[in-house]
Amino acid sequence: MESKKYLDSSIKVLEGLEPVRKRPGMYIGSTDVHGLHHLIWEIFDNSVDEVISGNADTIQLTLKKNGSITIEDNGRGIPIGVNQTTKLSTIDTVFTVLHAGGKFDDNAYKTAGGLHGVGSSVVNALSEWLTVTVKRENKIVESKYQNGGKIVQPAKVIGTTNRTGTTVSFKPDPTIFKITKFNPSVIKERIRESSFLHKNLKIVFEDENTNENITYFSKDGLVEYVKFINESKTTIGNVCNFSGKGTNNIEIDIALQYCSDSSETIISFANSVKTIEGGSHETGFKSALTESINEYARKWNLLKDKDKNLEGDDTREGLTAVISVRVPEAIISYEGQTKNKLFTQEANTSVKKFFGEKFNFWLEENKNTATKVIQKAINARNARLAAKKAREDIKKIKNSKQKLLLSGKLTPAQSKNYKENELFLVEGDSAGGSAKLARNKINQAILPLRGKILNVEKARLNDLLLNEEISTIISCLGAGVANDFNIDDLKYNKIIIMSDADTDGAHIQILLLTFFYRFMKPLIEKGHVYVALPPLFKIKSKSSNNSQYAWNEQELEQIKSTMKNYEIQRYKGLGEMSADQLWETTMDPQKRSLIKVSITDAALAERRVNILMGDNSSLRKEWIDNNIDFNLEEE
Repeated sequence: MESKKYLDSSIKVLEGLEPVRKRPGMYIGSTDVHGLHHLIWEIFDNSVDEVISGNADTIQLTLKKNGSITIEDNGRGIPIGVNQTTKLSTIDTVFTVLHAGGKFDDNAYKTAGGLHGVGSSVVNALSEWLTVTVKRENKIVESKYQNGGKIVQPAKVIGTTNRTGTTVSFKPDPTIFKITKFNPSVIKERIRESSFLHKNLKIVFEDENTNENITYFSKDGLVEYVKFINESKTTIGNVCNFSGKGTNNIEIDIALQYCSDSSETIISFANSVKTIEGGSHETGFKSALTESINEYARKWNLLKDKDKNLEGDDTREGLTAVISVRVPEAIISYEGQTKNKLFTQEANTSVKKFFGEKFNFWLEENKNTATKVIQKAINARNARLAAKKAREDIKKIKNSKQKLLLSGKLTPAQSKNYKENELFLVEGDSAGGSAKLARNKINQAILPLRGKILNVEKARLNDLLLNEEISTIISCLGAGVANDFNIDDLKYNKIIIMSDADTDGAHIQILLLTFFYRFMKPLIEKGHVYVALPPLFKIKSKSSNNSQYAWNEQELEQIKSTMKNYEIQRYKGLGEMSADQLWETTMDPQKRSLIKVSITDAALAERRVNILMGDNSSLRKEWIDNNIDFNLEEE
């Protein structure tokens, strides 16, 4: 066999935007629905940067009927001269040259969400076509690109105007993306968030496909954001808001409010970019909050001399907080390329000092609310100690009835390679029995669940640890629970919820997802939780004995149109399937369909979980009335 030669000619140089099309995941994360919408945020964030710099107050996003999107702002407009380095127009340089932009120093932008100067050109590279129109210096200048950023019309003057701004229209390339249809809900969630972050910014969303037109505008900024998150909760006191400049010219805006429940919601931003994994600004905030509450509690004798200080988790129980910082370009840094975590250490000290001083004063001025917050923290500490004892009891599985119970329920995988192992949480003993026979014994484990687990939205940690089903799940996963949860100790790469395709099955899914969301959130954030999709129908040909499966009514009708003499079996539950059928349709990695559970909007997720799973039935009824259509069309 002739070996391949490694020569000078083997080294390929990708020019222009070719690297982006060759490896799009390096630039936008993925080519799935998340990567698709990332294209919008790259252009939208450029418009937001004009808002931050004080040069724009209106942004409009329009979904077109042809599958494209238009994003327009009334900012300064991209410069329309010639770039001395590339000898192209500045517009064509920005949209066709990687690492070309106005954010590499602080002359054009003091603070900005984009650092790498690749946004506009990356969107162009991954689009079927893109058109940019700039209004500046009393001129209207337009450039057009096609097929991954190739210039088909260099920047040219097409009219005159007394306005300024930039308009970008583009259509994603179907040869790059698996899905090219934008999701209006995803877009609306993101731009609503941006309206909260930037007071008095008008954002207009229009969908020409549905004739929907919504204007987002916030007068009170982060205060409204916290109220939005807490709308369905019982709150303690009013929203407090601290805004100003800290050390190192870092601008800080923080809003917070306590609620009567036990959940903690902290959402943070750095230069308008959501820092999903937190970072130095969150650390400074948490540290100052804990110190201030302990100092106040000692001062007013709410904590006795013999009491230990309240821990951070105690002081944050029931807290909803939004933190936004604007860090000068000269010192801002993120951990990794994704900007999910702020690394700037100056932000830690700046936020800690600024918030600590402001919050200390607020506690003194709001004694009634402060006392309630501290009493809640003391109750949280007591519950934490009780939960600690319950966790220690769970760890004593050796020689206990629980160990016998667990060994009787769990059918483990043989492999010790946790990165390949899967755990199926199966509804009912009957389906569990079929799943045990169907599974791949090497890397698939089965845990049958007896009915519905506890609704953890209405329970404290020490209560749910006494629940047999939940404590069994915790033991099986092996990564702990709540603050003791460590994703590195997880024994399975995929946790797959496999329930019947009916309302009871859906309820079991929701209960499990609520548990994971509240007490093992990294499981969802890191993409380890899935929902299996079993088929609804089996269509068997009477003449050939061949059979096919349908997952919905549409697939059923399609199969029926190609098969003449047939019989249909409607699966009412997983227990009706044989082991072979269950493997073939729902468990075989080569054929099955899984839904990966993810959190795209933390604020919305918090609201939805609280409304749908909490105690307030009137809010739940209102949500159902506004979002569910019970009027079924007659066939």
